[in-house]
Amino acid sequence: MNKTLWDLIFPVRRKPKPLRVEQKLPEKKKSQPGSMQERYEQMTRQMLKRYGVRVRKWRSSSSGLAWEVRYKDGSITRLIESPRPCGPMSAAIFLHEIGHHSIGFKRYRPRCLEEYHAWVFAMEQMAAWDLNITDRVHKRMHDSLQYAVDKAQRRGLKQVPGELEIYLRTNQSIS
Repeated sequence: MNKTLWDLIFPVRRKPKPLRVEQKLPEKKKSQPGSMQERYEQMTRQMLKRYGVRVRKWRSSSSGLAWEVRYKDGSITRLIESPRPCGPMSAAIFLHEIGHHSIGFKRYRPRCLEEYHAWVFAMEQMAAWDLNITDRVHKRMHDSLQYAVDKAQRRGLKQVPGELEIYLRTNQSIS
């Protein structure tokens, strides 16, 4: 067989050998019926279907985003980005984003009050689905709402709604 310069630069790659019977690839684990993984998957499917929401992207970070697109013909596309629910924190974030669609955008003013109601929805749904609400989830909710109230005040909010007063930071100076 005559080789050209191209054969030396780009050698011909051999096809990989087919797998022998004993070299089968491991099968993907299927969740056990009633396992936590199955409950998270079932909750995810049902919540997306119930509220007509589509996942644009499953995020690897513990953050989320919810929005809707309104078209001239009157149709609406509901979208979220969220971590895939596989534990208490990711489930809480997912349900919080679904909560925005459940309660409706711009239904509550100021915006920090909408965040509060989305978190209340998430906590109620976690309890209804009998999902574990950990201390970290409660802390995440508290920190998120505290940030939302701080942001609203920086942007000029004068009167904090009663539901959110517990999330006000106290300005105590250390003497």
